[in-house]
Amino acid sequence: MGFWDVLLFNIAAVLGPRWIAAAAHNGTSSISLWVLAAVLFFLPTALIVVELSTRFPEEGGIYMWSKHAFGEFHGFVAGWAYWVYTFFYFPGLLMASAAMAAYIGGSGAAHLAQNRMFLLAGSFLLLGIAVWLNIIGLNIGKWLQNAGGIGTYVPLLMLVGMGVYVWHEHGSATHFTFSNMLPAWDWGTVNFWPQIAFAFTALELCSTMSEEVRDPQKTFPRAILGSGVLIAAAYLAGTFAVLAILPAGPVDPKSGVFQALALGSTRLGIAFFGIAAAFLVLFGNAGGVGTTVAGVARVPFVVGIDRYMPAAFGKIHPRWKTPWISILVQAGISCVILLLIQVNETANSAYQILVDAGTILYFLPFLYMYGAAIKLAYRPDRATNKNAALIPGGKLGVWIAGLLGFAVVLMGIVLSFIPPAEAPNKWVFEAKLIGGTAFAVLLGLVLYFRGARAKARDAAQEAVN
Repeated sequence: MGFWDVLLFNIAAVLGPRWIAAAAHNGTSSISLWVLAAVLFFLPTALIVVELSTRFPEEGGIYMWSKHAFGEFHGFVAGWAYWVYTFFYFPGLLMASAAMAAYIGGSGAAHLAQNRMFLLAGSFLLLGIAVWLNIIGLNIGKWLQNAGGIGTYVPLLMLVGMGVYVWHEHGSATHFTFSNMLPAWDWGTVNFWPQIAFAFTALELCSTMSEEVRDPQKTFPRAILGSGVLIAAAYLAGTFAVLAILPAGPVDPKSGVFQALALGSTRLGIAFFGIAAAFLVLFGNAGGVGTTVAGVARVPFVVGIDRYMPAAFGKIHPRWKTPWISILVQAGISCVILLLIQVNETANSAYQILVDAGTILYFLPFLYMYGAAIKLAYRPDRATNKNAALIPGGKLGVWIAGLLGFAVVLMGIVLSFIPPAEAPNKWVFEAKLIGGTAFAVLLGLVLYFRGARAKARDAAQEAVN
């Protein structure tokens, strides 16, 4: 993977039209939340990822950084949480992708965005394509990610163009003032803040495949910072555009971008415009699934090699040389969760449980990453590594970036446990959220201690021999 591959990989992995839809649904205060998240979270995180990925260009990413800083147990916990979050992330992304795909049929097919059977069928189809291409290997799979980056960004440019035109010709559907764009610190905004932070994550994903990146010490800094600017601009401009076309209330938090495009296209008599954007984003979302499959599957592969997980996870495909067992297990469990989470929930409520559970599990290894950046800054090899792109400001710069990221992520974990106002039964919502995340973490601990005992027995046997 070269510079453009990594840049488009990052755009496909990070930039999500569903987060623009969720922000627009939250209202005009999301504008300032995007700015706050970009300055206080996205920029510090990008700087940390650049430093760690250039100092330690090894397969495994966060798992290896945590292992270097805190030892094997904490490395495993970080790697495990980073993997199992996808069990909840994939179903949420797939449901949103299927809902957006409904708009390929134009405004007349928009009702399918709330049809459970359509959402499930579309989700399984998208996941199947992403898994197949990534088992074949990055030589093929990277084209899905490249198409994903383009297919995500171009429709958002189309949205911004339409929003500007509608605003100029017909006036904005939303009244923007400085005061109403400031954060409204009510329960709705508090519950939404973790999603804003989560929308800016995944820049670290490509570092899990460092050994498959050409000249990572030079490629990562340019691609990460370049994609970061493009992503932040798209989130901010996209939210303005949706709210120019639609008021916040009716915006669907899953597919609101294409709801706005369909409405604007119909109003302007260019229905094909919205259909073309929806068609493009279908590839964009498939690329988003593909990037996560490709990147996160490397973590249990590396942990499997370290023998803390079943040995099968450390195997590669004899023909395509990819961690195919890890990829298939990842996809299979996601399918089961996608089905189970539907029980006694509306489509939007089920989607919100998936988003919150994925956020909590995903943010746990981020706490390790920020701590690892601070601790590893005191290793003498930091100053002598000529290939590393270091955080400006020396150790003080590392502390500032690390503490900012740590505080935002910790707050995001805590706030994710607050159920949204539209949840039909808040106690059931909480039970599913807490039960799912707790079971995922405990299962990992069982596997770790099982693997540790096996390694200790093997070591003792070798000492005897």
